[in-house]
Amino acid sequence: MNFRKINNLFGWVTGAIATLVYLKTMEPTTSFWDCGEFISCAYKLEVGHSPGAPLFMMIQRMFGILAGGNLEKVALMINAWSAIASGLTILFLFWTITHFAKKLVAPGWEIEPNGTQTALIIGSGLVGGLAYTFSDTFWFSAVEGEVYASSSVFTALVFWAILKWERIADRPGADRWLIFIAYMMGLSVGVHLLNLLAIPALAMVYYYRRYTPTTRGAITAFIIGGLLLGLVQFGVLQGLPILASKFDLLFVNSFGLPFDSGALTFIILLVGILVWSINYAKRKNQYLLHTGMLCMTFIIIGFSSYLAPLIRSRADVPIDMTNPDNSISLVSYIQREQFGSQPLLFGPDFDKRPTDYATKGVAYARSDKGGKDQYIEVGKKIEPVFDNADKRFFPRIWDYNDPGHIRFYKSYLGLEEGEAPTSADNFSYFFRYQIDWMWWRYFMWNYSGRQNDFEGQGGAKEGNWITGIGFLDKMMGRGDMDKMSDGYKNNAARNELFLLPFILGVCGLVYQFNRNREDGIIAFVLFFFTGIAIAIYLNMPPLQPRERDYAFAGSTYAYAIWIGLGVLMVGEWINRVMKGATGAYLAVALCLLAVPTLMAKEEWDDHDRSKKTLARATAYNALQSCAPNAILFTFGDNDTYPLWYLQEVEGVRKDIRIINMSLLGIDWYIDQLNYRINDADAVPMLWKKENYTGDKGNYVRYYNNPQIPQNRYFNLAEIMQFVISDNPEAKLQTMNGEAENYYPSKNFFIPIGSKDELIAGGLLNAADTGMVSSELRFTFPKDIATKDDLAILNIIAGIAQQGWKRPIYFGGGLPGDNYVGLDDYMQLEGVVYRLMPYKYNSLTKLSGQDMGSVNLAKSYDLFMNKFQWGGAERKDVYYDEKNRIMFAAYRINAARIATELSAKGQAKEAQAILDKVMEKISEASYYYDATAYYMAMAYYQIGAKDKARELSKKLIRNAEDDINYAMGLSENRRAELESDLYRDRVIIGSLAEAAKVAGDMTSATEFQQKLQIVSQKLGQPMQ
Repeated sequence: MNFRKINNLFGWVTGAIATLVYLKTMEPTTSFWDCGEFISCAYKLEVGHSPGAPLFMMIQRMFGILAGGNLEKVALMINAWSAIASGLTILFLFWTITHFAKKLVAPGWEIEPNGTQTALIIGSGLVGGLAYTFSDTFWFSAVEGEVYASSSVFTALVFWAILKWERIADRPGADRWLIFIAYMMGLSVGVHLLNLLAIPALAMVYYYRRYTPTTRGAITAFIIGGLLLGLVQFGVLQGLPILASKFDLLFVNSFGLPFDSGALTFIILLVGILVWSINYAKRKNQYLLHTGMLCMTFIIIGFSSYLAPLIRSRADVPIDMTNPDNSISLVSYIQREQFGSQPLLFGPDFDKRPTDYATKGVAYARSDKGGKDQYIEVGKKIEPVFDNADKRFFPRIWDYNDPGHIRFYKSYLGLEEGEAPTSADNFSYFFRYQIDWMWWRYFMWNYSGRQNDFEGQGGAKEGNWITGIGFLDKMMGRGDMDKMSDGYKNNAARNELFLLPFILGVCGLVYQFNRNREDGIIAFVLFFFTGIAIAIYLNMPPLQPRERDYAFAGSTYAYAIWIGLGVLMVGEWINRVMKGATGAYLAVALCLLAVPTLMAKEEWDDHDRSKKTLARATAYNALQSCAPNAILFTFGDNDTYPLWYLQEVEGVRKDIRIINMSLLGIDWYIDQLNYRINDADAVPMLWKKENYTGDKGNYVRYYNNPQIPQNRYFNLAEIMQFVISDNPEAKLQTMNGEAENYYPSKNFFIPIGSKDELIAGGLLNAADTGMVSSELRFTFPKDIATKDDLAILNIIAGIAQQGWKRPIYFGGGLPGDNYVGLDDYMQLEGVVYRLMPYKYNSLTKLSGQDMGSVNLAKSYDLFMNKFQWGGAERKDVYYDEKNRIMFAAYRINAARIATELSAKGQAKEAQAILDKVMEKISEASYYYDATAYYMAMAYYQIGAKDKARELSKKLIRNAEDDINYAMGLSENRRAELESDLYRDRVIIGSLAEAAKVAGDMTSATEFQQKLQIVSQKLGQPMQ
């Protein structure tokens, strides 16, 4: 068998191994984050968040169909596509590595390697391909229905294709591969823009193959590659839609033609220009121009998948993010205007403020009033203006809007109050945080080791990269990790790779650069643009809601090439003492054992999701907690997208209207509330479309009018009309002479209406009618009401006017201000809070954060009989930190429900619900942290002393371990854990007091002694 056949065979074998691994470990249903949204949108071809992934949706849709009529298997089949795509990525990576390896050990396109050389080349592909197979970041994306697996296969495909072209570039027709690459690039945009970052590396391959290499020529090729990247991203992908929108605006508003007439005219002109250019180049024998125009044409053909969201948006599908139903809104969709932007080369620091606001564009909306199509202006697109003196080159600490980010900048850089940041501070943040923490850390997770799955911000105990070599990790400030508490020490994501993959990659890098500098540069350009360049371009602020390692997966892919090539250096070393094929086989075997085998062993337990169904379970529980035809306010991705999945794919509780507060500040989302979706009725609102369209109602300020008594309460419905009134008397004159709306008080009331209606609607028990007054009074907590705040108040006022017939729920764990001051009127029902038109004080308060009251009968029934647990009762299912956060509410709510039941004399039921949660959320699934403290306290309060004592001892042991670990750190590192150590002391002290109150004096004495010991260790007095 010749080398080509062997190479093809082992490539497919390696890809098949990877695919089988991913199919075996993939999640059987939806996952958290964007997966629920993507699966929902794919199944019904709906419109996901900008900039969209239309081709990805179409591919997922095809795989979803394979589920047949079994709706519960749709997500499984879509996840299977990610597994297959990831396996194909490994296939192309294998062939990429063997291409480079052959050039190193058997150079010459037609030279057939001998047996020893073949063993080393194939071994390189196996080691590099399998190392990437079992790498942390790539494996995570390979087993869920996200875009990154599909994105990876396009990157791998085009990079392999350019190497395929390189091998046959002198043959007639070889440049068809370039056109194929262009088409794949165009298609890949319909998955993710990350694929475009391969363009500079492709340009370097083309240059080194077609031209005599020089330093100047290489630099020129690199610059041209960067320019091509910019041309495709900004010229084609953004520029062409902008031109189409300009044509449509002109044709509709100026020429009086129908919608789309201008866009269609532009498309016809574009096709004509492309056809003419191709024919012109062919007639004039301009080969480069001809090839270039063909490539451009195929990029545009691939990009045409973006017609799908425009078409589907016009169908008014239930999920219609950004509503890109015309060429103008499609531009906003593609440009991600919803998410804002960040400065790149010039901009302000966080301590600077805008001196003015400039109009950068006009916001339009479609209108067909009077039977005439027209785009009407609904607002301005505003951007802040800063003095030139307040701008600096390469701004990294730029976010002046988020107080949390500002506090972090100051703390991280050691800035005193009022101290202005400098250029040195910007570069310090760039290198220490954006490069070291937000890229290098992720990179080393994959090829050195990972401390745990906790998302930290640079502290000693959370989320660092490690080596697994004790003294090295201690030198890096990680401390003695074997002294950590169980949740950290035994964390499944603690993966110790002993630097072996990283070292093998360094060997491959050195080996390639020493023997084929041009190929080394090509691989490095790919590594740079998919890693460091992304960190520069994204300019990420701190405190991200999740780890962002997936954005840098391309750099770990590029490094896997060098890991594979490292086998050649090891083979060369062994060849000095063991000649021939035996030495080659030994080198391959050693590298396979030292790298991919070790990685598989360490990574398997935290990447096997085959038994995990938590995202679906928590979504199901939230929906089942709601009454029929309810409105449920949610906030983040993880309490919204899994619910969308259940409704859109499996058809569960389609009567509930889910409203995401994060989107309520945008007019297109508010507009969609006016329409029925699935089985959920339209949402009652006081405002009309013209009251919130465009920039209207973006924010309204509170003005303390001295003529209005501050204890006066205003009807909420009247205030909602007042803040949008065009009456000059309802406005304030600002310092720049403009009139703006305001609200004169923060005290509002909502008329309650008939008690009989409340009883009929299930909002009131007949025995509790004495608690209800004629109006619900509350105080709005903000000085500035944003559009999303006003939308929430609108909805509540609208439902109240209709007699409270529509139940209103808020998801648990929302930021406090999102309850708009109605905290006291919330009633816990399972895992959500129902807005009640009256206050009902709880009998007990387990913590200072408990809101309102508890519906004990319903909550008990939900916990005991209806809730699903996502496999958390097992000991062999791994849940990462973000998963465990979802469990926290179950422990805390169960503890609260139990104490309320006990206070009503239902001690048996109280213990039953605590026991249920302890059984269904095992210690292996979610270690005993501060949330378990509430469970222990509840056990003591209901008199279950044995169970309270057992749980308390485990909690105290964990607290002691935390303190012992901290004492082994440097003083500066220990200071970072001050709040954690304080919490641990409070837990021990509170449990000691609870044991004493419950009459468990033996435990109380024991716990008090432990408190004394840890207080002495910390040098702090007992409290």
